[in-house]
Amino acid sequence: MYFELRDIPCFGVAGNFTGHLEQAGEDRDFTSVVVEDANAPKAVFPTYIPKATEAVPAHLHPFPFDEYRIIFPKGESKVQIEPECAVICDVSWDGDKVSQIKPLVFGASNDCSIRKEGAKKISQKKNWGASSKGLASNLIKIDKFEKGGIMDRYRIASFMVRDGIPHVYGEDSAVSDYSYFYEKLIEWMKDKFNNQADAGPAENINSYLLECGKPTQFMISVGATRYSEFGKTNFLKDGDKAIVVLYPGDVYSFDDIFKRVNSDNLEEDDISVLMQEVVL
Repeated sequence: MYFELRDIPCFGVAGNFTGHLEQAGEDRDFTSVVVEDANAPKAVFPTYIPKATEAVPAHLHPFPFDEYRIIFPKGESKVQIEPECAVICDVSWDGDKVSQIKPLVFGASNDCSIRKEGAKKISQKKNWGASSKGLASNLIKIDKFEKGGIMDRYRIASFMVRDGIPHVYGEDSAVSDYSYFYEKLIEWMKDKFNNQADAGPAENINSYLLECGKPTQFMISVGATRYSEFGKTNFLKDGDKAIVVLYPGDVYSFDDIFKRVNSDNLEEDDISVLMQEVVL
């Protein structure tokens, strides 16, 4: 299968891990968002729209992904790793509506985010230009996007290396611990891609998709894990390394992964790892 990330619209899912929004101080942004299920994610948000016209907000035009570095946003002080599992999907259309989403591959993603007051839309904290996000190059093929498939085996771990010392940044979590996953997530995403209104922190995604020509592939970062005590209070600084690891929990323990982070030894076919250095 072939894809070129620069040609694919990219999205994130807000509130798909219980407790993350509260830790990030963003739960109050969604007080006006009405959901039928209290456990449901709050919104889909865009991080990059390719071939965008003037009808798409300007901050969504630059390509923000870089596998090797994060360029710190000018004028900001609080930037956090958002450790996530991302999926790249084939997408089918029925007229102007998304009719089918088929996940193909998955991997480690850093949906890096600015923490600041006053942003009207989620996406305004997400794309500040080149090298503001990351997706691992080692993506793993999905056999079936349902219970019993390969993704049941995988876990998400994340670390910040500061002054040569690795710190656990996010809670080690099973990919299957997402509030919405597999078919439930697919159906929810289809609804949001087709019907999400431009209200509160959310945006009308369907209008953006039509503006960029009804693309047939999407990249979706499914949601950030909760933070460790260290991750809650330590923001990225120049020289830090941000590391997100997706690993099969039946092959490696968390201690194995931590030791591999410490020795810079994470290159395995069954591990998807993203390692970015923060630069000013």
